Amino acid sequence: MMYWQDNNSSGWGFAVMIISMVLFWALIIGGIALAVRYTRRNPSSVHSKTSAEDLLAERYARGDIDDDDYHARLSTLRKRARH
Repeated sequence: MMYWQDNNSSGWGFAVMIISMVLFWALIIGGIALAVRYTRRNPSSVHSKTSAEDLLAERYARGDIDDDDYHARLSTLRKRARH
């Protein structure tokens, strides 16, 4: 019959084995948590850079500004973009 002491395992061997298993599973669970967090991010909030002309067009479409105001502001924006 073979006992644990026969294969030269000491207390340190068991401690290293336990610590390495805890670290292994911590890395696996942490990697899964980071992957889920990364995939659940709202991509529009990360990459949204709406131009001033787009914002102006949205305000015009909602009816916040009238035709004359829209065209005046649009020409001002385009003049600034040229300079």
